[in-house]
Amino acid sequence: MGQTKFAFFEGEIVPIEQAKISIMTHAFNYGTGVFAGIRGYWNQDEEEMYIVHLKKHYERFQRSCKLMMINLPYSVDDFFQITLELLRKEGFREDTYIRPLAYKSTPQIGVRLHNLEDAFALFATPFGSYIGNEEAAKAGVSSWIRLPDNAIPARGKITGAYVNSAFIKTEAALNGFDEAIVLTRDGHVSEGSAENLFIVREGILVTPPISDDILEGITRASIIELAKNELGREVQERHIDRSELYVAEEAFYCGTGVQIVAITEIDHRPVGEGKIGPVAAQLREIYFNIVRGRNKKYSHWVTPVYASAKATLEKAPVAAT
Repeated sequence: MGQTKFAFFEGEIVPIEQAKISIMTHAFNYGTGVFAGIRGYWNQDEEEMYIVHLKKHYERFQRSCKLMMINLPYSVDDFFQITLELLRKEGFREDTYIRPLAYKSTPQIGVRLHNLEDAFALFATPFGSYIGNEEAAKAGVSSWIRLPDNAIPARGKITGAYVNSAFIKTEAALNGFDEAIVLTRDGHVSEGSAENLFIVREGILVTPPISDDILEGITRASIIELAKNELGREVQERHIDRSELYVAEEAFYCGTGVQIVAITEIDHRPVGEGKIGPVAAQLREIYFNIVRGRNKKYSHWVTPVYASAKATLEKAPVAAT
């Protein structure tokens, strides 16, 4: 596995060792930052890396910045080009995770969002599975609740909010589960510690609505599209009660980091037949073909890293000799 060698920091690509902040940085002290998680998938046959939904991720990144009153001098297209440039410089030939960060960079004490400087940084690192057993994960309903929108909005990927996720994830791990399922204040199913959630009931895919304090997931939206268009499945966005988890035919997580992970046990109860179900299995096959650039019907979902650089070079005028 390769190692991260560079980062975009303070307006330029620098060696990763130079991408450092002061311990006085506001975001370090108060969690006043936002981030995105983007995946690049290596296709060995084509010797190409494909980035999934790059534009959509940066559009959501900008919305997260807006929530936190972070103003950056970059457009979505700027972020797009910076990301491609960094990845080409790294030269990874393996699956990669891309982490943009925007944060309050003023080295100052005093909790607030206004009258502070903002900064942007970006790095990428080789990355495989987020959950080890993607076809048979065990989940437990957490004793912690998801932060409500009127406290810290889950629709923004706010760094400080992920302390909530850390409590949830660690409780699950220490209790012997692979991942957690977290509820809202009123007891409805929200999501995992850092993943959206689907269940299957009577052949219908069901997922919590945006109003149940979930991240407006890009992969979640992709799964809804694939379920409808490729599998011909009905999809409902509605409240899910905790007890529905125990009688569901299938359950699975989805997200950029987690990808698609089948849940085969919840609170020590088997889900369905206790193994990956047909819907999750079909969606995994379709999804991984798309993100690795093998399904040209969905080529608009992915951005090639190295081919686009080659095309640019081929179009460049040849210097006179």
